[in-house]
Amino acid sequence: MSKLVIVESPAKAKTIGKYLGSDYVVKASMGHLRDLPRKTMGVDIEHDFDPEYIPIEGKNKIITELKSEARKADFVYLATDPDREGEAISWHLKELLKLKDDKSKRVTFNEITKPAVKYGIEHPRDIDADLVDAQQARRILDRVVGYQLSPFLWRKVKRGLSAGRVQSVATRLVVDRENEIRAFVPEEYWTIEAALLTEAGGGFTARFYGDQTGKVELKNEEQTNAVVAAVTDKPFAVGPVKRGKKKKSAPAPFITSTLQQEASRKLNMTPRRTMSVAQELYEGVELKNVGLTGLITYMRTDSLRLADEATIAAAGFIRGRYGDAYYPGKPRVFKTKGNAQDAHEAIRPSDVKLVPEDIRDSLSPDQFKLYKLIWSRFVACQMSDAILDTVSADILCESYVFRASGHTVAFPGFTAVYEEGTDDDKKGEAGKPLPSFDEGDKLTVESLTPGQHFTQPPARYTEASLIRAMEERGIGRPSTYAPTISTIIDRDYVTKENKALRPTPLGEGVTGLLVDKFTSVSDYEFTANMEHELDEVEAGKLQYIQLLKNFYGGFENALEQAEKDLEGQRIKIQDEVTDIICDKCGRNMVIKSGRFGKFLACPGFPECTNTKAITEDTGAACPVCGAKVVKKKSARGYVYFGCDKYPECKFMTWDKPLKTKCPNCDSSLFRHTDRDSKEVTDICLREGCGYSELVKEGLPPEEAEKNRARREARAAKMAERAAAKAAAGEEEEGEKKTAAKKTAAKKTTTKKTAAKKTAAKKTTAAKKTAAAKKTADAEESASEEKTGAKKTAAKKTAAAKKTTTAKKTTATKKTTTAKKTAAKKAAETTDEGKEGADA
Repeated sequence: MSKLVIVESPAKAKTIGKYLGSDYVVKASMGHLRDLPRKTMGVDIEHDFDPEYIPIEGKNKIITELKSEARKADFVYLATDPDREGEAISWHLKELLKLKDDKSKRVTFNEITKPAVKYGIEHPRDIDADLVDAQQARRILDRVVGYQLSPFLWRKVKRGLSAGRVQSVATRLVVDRENEIRAFVPEEYWTIEAALLTEAGGGFTARFYGDQTGKVELKNEEQTNAVVAAVTDKPFAVGPVKRGKKKKSAPAPFITSTLQQEASRKLNMTPRRTMSVAQELYEGVELKNVGLTGLITYMRTDSLRLADEATIAAAGFIRGRYGDAYYPGKPRVFKTKGNAQDAHEAIRPSDVKLVPEDIRDSLSPDQFKLYKLIWSRFVACQMSDAILDTVSADILCESYVFRASGHTVAFPGFTAVYEEGTDDDKKGEAGKPLPSFDEGDKLTVESLTPGQHFTQPPARYTEASLIRAMEERGIGRPSTYAPTISTIIDRDYVTKENKALRPTPLGEGVTGLLVDKFTSVSDYEFTANMEHELDEVEAGKLQYIQLLKNFYGGFENALEQAEKDLEGQRIKIQDEVTDIICDKCGRNMVIKSGRFGKFLACPGFPECTNTKAITEDTGAACPVCGAKVVKKKSARGYVYFGCDKYPECKFMTWDKPLKTKCPNCDSSLFRHTDRDSKEVTDICLREGCGYSELVKEGLPPEEAEKNRARREARAAKMAERAAAKAAAGEEEEGEKKTAAKKTAAKKTTTKKTAAKKTAAKKTTAAKKTAAAKKTADAEESASEEKTGAKKTAAKKTAAAKKTTTAKKTTATKKTTTAKKTAAKKAAETTDEGKEGADA
């Protein structure tokens, strides 16, 4: 009995195929095979939002192959990803391949391991119609908003703009934060730090706290100077000392949002990159001496639940590797938030015994870093609390109080494996370890340092903090965070500067319009409620058609009203003005966006057409020509450094420019990090100098050699993949050409057939016309003949009549003549007799 299993990706197909054996054929659908059409809305709003699904362009070969395999198979398992999107893909596959209920089932795998795959195959189920409806509702909502709101933005703002239900709200978060920063009024405050020494010579720092009545805030320089004057040259002594113990609990295991946030903080990975690498780890990686293995559980989840077998395995691992003290005695359980779907486990390694360092050689650098992050977080979440010895001391001088605090680690607990990152610059725990002292000890003052400060506005969002804000407000779901942020950056609504997200003038203009006119698209609460309603559809508590009707009524009215309000108007988006002066006309240049990214342009266009690339001065001088070295970005987004005089000077480097000068030749130095050994050196790039200064020791030679070998192996593999991709591209191009030829041939054949048919029709018509003409001619001829005959007959009759008449006339004339002649003769005879008698 042959069985077909359909998954989404070739990597997943390969891994699952290894686990299932030769009785199963495992094929990949490469994601969706059907979708709404690209060039039309594809949703019949008037008939209950009926969607029109068509095969996706370019996927005919996959569809044909899957249809062929499905016909040969006795049973088909639809094994796409275990979420709404995966459920919808399975439903589309079933519809497209025309699979019968008794010949196909849905299976899911929370992790790609042999036990999980076999369990999934042994426990198939029907396709969950509620999950499919929830996905359809989201897809139709996004299509309706995109296809009706985007053209409105084209007419009123700028062509090519797009608007989306979630992306518009995410952009608004960034815009609102920018407005908070602009409206922020800084307040002045002062601090005083005292550098102190104990009698034993231990140094520490205490900060001004207040006086004996409590905390005192220093608002200005006058107050601060008064305190400094009062304690200068006066004795400092240790006051009350508080010692205690503090427990620090392990963080929860990763869910999608926290994984994206932590990968952004610690690994500098974008959410999109994080999810791409996590997908690779989930689908399976080729491990030495093991083969293809799925390394983590499904990575799109908002649940903190962990399987019992996972926590049991973690307990054994922790005890064996770290000791009994590092295990709390029972599994830790974490409470999932109330608005979570809780469809899957938290993200964890599929086998805790696969230690990251042991499989490093089988992983790419990004795979290793992300797997280590996930593995460490999971192990730490099942470990004992860290215990800190805390110390807080009041330092007394005159009537004033300074305060010092710090801690030492009494027991590391989970911190032996993992410490959570933070978006704040300040560390969560106060201070460094303090030297040993007791109440009443005399202290020596080394220095008193007053400092002026100003309160700071809220920080701009980073990708990590924006995801957290979206999650807290209930905007979007695990699968939408990464694509939403990528979209608003790609659409130029938001720009990324270092790690901070800042709205562009375009983003602010569009957001202002949407906030003013479209509550259903830009309102935080409305969007969060929509996510809740989609969850209700998934739970079978709300019909998705009703959800769409509820949304569309208000949206349609808002669209009509906005069209009326802005009739004949067009919103002008102001360009971002820079302090760079146009060297042709003297105006301040502005930032524009084009096909290849942002650039500087003169606002005097078309009178002045001056443009420049956007660069950032590094403060270093070019080692070739002495001009500025500027920071640039390659077409693929990589940062490099080059001469400002390009193309006259073609100097470029990946090494970071420094403001320090070479002691030998006074040229700017550059910081170089060796790719393999990680050794850091400051070097001079001026030809012939050769100066180099070690900044940081590198790895041992054997480790560096391993890294080099891994890098070269990866490069070879990437080259192989690129070649295969190129070959596949050529094959696809060939197929396209063949298809084009076939299409052209079909068109030619069709044209010829049509021409033949037309010619045949023309010939038939001509024949009919000729026949008709002949018939008409014959009839006419016959008619003419008849007429002629009649005329001839008439002529003959007339002639006959004439002849008869003539004959009669002639006869009569003859008779008359004869009679006359006879009479004449008779008369003559009589006269002759009369003449003779008289004589």
